[in-house]
Amino acid sequence: MMRGGGMGNMQKMMKQMQKMQKEMAKAQEELGEQRIEGTAGGGMVTVIMTGHKEVVDVNIKEEVVDPEDVEMLQDLVLAATNDALKKVDELTNQKMGKFTQGMNLPGMF
Repeated sequence: MMRGGGMGNMQKMMKQMQKMQKEMAKAQEELGEQRIEGTAGGGMVTVIMTGHKEVVDVNIKEEVVDPEDVEMLQDLVLAATNDALKKVDELTNQKMGKFTQGMNLPGMF
């Protein structure tokens, strides 16, 4: 009698896992559709990336381009990229954190 109940619980748990996997896949897909903007230099440089950390656009205002100071422009692009990455990580934690909450999964989000 006990074995049957155990199998029922196992099936129920498997269904819950499958449902959670579908929800996680949907959340991952939604992240990929998101566009996150990182900026530097008061908006002089803007980097736009998806929630999957793929850079899709870089905008540089003309007035920040100085052939005498290429290093500053490189620093601004780097800062804008890092700003976008930080925002993507925050969004990922917000969207995916509910799936990993309470689980001890090293290396996950």
